[in-house]
Amino acid sequence: MYEDLGFEKLLDASGFFARLLGRSPSGADCKPLYGPDLPVVLLTGGPGMGKGRLLQAVHDRFARQVPVIRLDCASPMYADRAGPEPGARSAVTEALVEAALLLHTWRGTGGAFTFPRFFAGLAVIATGVAGGTGEAIRTEVERYEELIQQPRLRGLGARDFWRGALLGAVRKMLEVMAGQALGPYGAAALTALLDALFERLTPRGEAELTRIYGEYPGAAGQPKHGLRRLAADFRAGGERREDAERFLFRALREDLEAAYGGLGGWLGRVGRPGLLLDHAEEPLGERLLRAVLTDRRDGQRDRVVIVGTARRADGGDFLLGGLPPREVAAFRPADGVPTTWSRREDPEEDRGPLSAGVLMLRMPFLTGDQLRRATERIQLGAEREGGMHRRRITAAVAQLSGGRPHTVIRLATAAADHRMETDANDRAILAAKLHHPDGGPERPVTDVLLQELIRDQLPVRLPADHHDQWLDLLTHLSVAHDPECADVLLRHHQADRVLRLTAHEVARLLNDTGWPHCKRHFIGDFGLRQLLVHRLYGLERDGAVWYADHHLLRDHYAVSEPNGGAFHSVTTHQMNHHLVSGGVDDVVRHLAATLPGRPRQWCEDLLEIAQAPYPGGADERRKRAQGLVRVDGPPLRRTVDQLLHAVWLCEERTRPTGGEMARTLEQLLRQLSTMDFDGAGELGPTATEWSHLAANEQPLLRCDCTDQLGRRR
Repeated sequence: MYEDLGFEKLLDASGFFARLLGRSPSGADCKPLYGPDLPVVLLTGGPGMGKGRLLQAVHDRFARQVPVIRLDCASPMYADRAGPEPGARSAVTEALVEAALLLHTWRGTGGAFTFPRFFAGLAVIATGVAGGTGEAIRTEVERYEELIQQPRLRGLGARDFWRGALLGAVRKMLEVMAGQALGPYGAAALTALLDALFERLTPRGEAELTRIYGEYPGAAGQPKHGLRRLAADFRAGGERREDAERFLFRALREDLEAAYGGLGGWLGRVGRPGLLLDHAEEPLGERLLRAVLTDRRDGQRDRVVIVGTARRADGGDFLLGGLPPREVAAFRPADGVPTTWSRREDPEEDRGPLSAGVLMLRMPFLTGDQLRRATERIQLGAEREGGMHRRRITAAVAQLSGGRPHTVIRLATAAADHRMETDANDRAILAAKLHHPDGGPERPVTDVLLQELIRDQLPVRLPADHHDQWLDLLTHLSVAHDPECADVLLRHHQADRVLRLTAHEVARLLNDTGWPHCKRHFIGDFGLRQLLVHRLYGLERDGAVWYADHHLLRDHYAVSEPNGGAFHSVTTHQMNHHLVSGGVDDVVRHLAATLPGRPRQWCEDLLEIAQAPYPGGADERRKRAQGLVRVDGPPLRRTVDQLLHAVWLCEERTRPTGGEMARTLEQLLRQLSTMDFDGAGELGPTATEWSHLAANEQPLLRCDCTDQLGRRR
């Protein structure tokens, strides 16, 4: 369903990825974009935006025509493989070895790749194995033997390099060191290996290693010094190890570049090789991105297409280098193929930020048409089995997903045969069951989405002590509006913990994870907030936790200093929480008492109070707004009661409103404007304005959340 997700233009024969890789999905030549200074492409977007799906689609479409491989930087596999030999391996080296092995199995045009330059670096860090015995070093080196096996390369020949030089060096080292203590860190073994290696290299092979490893920091053009320092830096750990890892990645790309060079490469190879890094915001991915971006900033050039993912819109702090944020080259699929890109130069800085070497591809929210097509396509099969109210469900999916592709797919699938009651809140579909694709037990779609969007995508910098409570904290924070509001909840729900998160820290972690910000809602993504609100109400019977959290905030703002935070006043903030925690009648009395003499300010108060989620259970707001529920009191109070429920229905935006509620709003406001109180006549223009907004499904009180929803329609 790539077309439904907005990916098709990126993946077709003349699309962005065909131009970037220099080859269409059918194998036709494409004039390649950019070069020789290639940008690193980052797919940016928060959880559920389809970054991983798009990477998989690129691999599926192009991997038969050009050597394209995909690594999952969130996989624990690389760290697990490095664990037994921490002095000779790391997650980065294991990922690079995995990439090289995958490319070594390439059977398309031009044949397999071999990696003698990369292998030389791996061989020297192998001397850091535990114990440092000759046999242990040989065993470690032999892990990489496949990388330089046939086919043979000209110049730095794979057969000669392995069988003549390196294998001979290992054997000679074992002979010389037999029965001797090798000393700390395998220093003697490293010396023997280097001596034997360079004794056996052809002049062309030695020149090639000199060109690469002679450029290692501190090598002064001497490849032996460079390889020795690389091994020492790797053993040292920290930033020095990162330097060594960066150079190993460079050596791997140099091997790929060599495979495309010369007459054989020119005649036999097509397009550009590609490395796709999923979950590149993880530490492993960041190290790989930092390595290639640093090399390219420093002038190293290669033809390897690097495509990674990033949750944050700016790609992450590491791209900025501590400098203030600045504009980054970016585009969206609807913009077409960005045919021009050049590295941004800053004459005032010798080493600009890494972001200058990045091209951002902003992952799109689904448009209204795409969302409807995707939802209806998913529902068609189920409708024959009794699916009902397709239009209502399509509207509910559109509203609750916010256009986030993964959420659309899950909600549409779960709700395909779900009956929507006439007066139900849209959140009712969150209780729909999702069938397990492998025949496992059904699960509520809310649980599945929260697992996939929250638990499976924890913030990278979230301390381990908080992993177990992150979802619970966000669930409670779904009713918070601003940092003060959030801190009240956080202090209460972390009272039994020594290490606690503050609202500022949670907001930063949410931003790092790619969730949007809203000045009026602490959880700034409308769809995520609905999932969390739904979970909050269901934590205990009859919404006990929901009411407890709102009562906590209501009581806090009853005695708070006169600062309403996201609200104009403390009182309206208090009344907002009182409204959704059983205090409807109190809120109506407050509004009726404060209306005379201040109609304009009163309308602002009403909108702020009514911008709140509706509790679970039967939703009677429509009936109450239309006067179908008996309410006692004088005409002013009864009319205010109806108006409050009409505004509340329009503001929550999880129920269809449209023309019917627009007429109700206008009628009630005009009814108030004819009553005998000071300023009543000023409500007439408001009646026209609000009814027009409601008729067009527009919010009465705008915020970042509603603006985001509006842009996705």
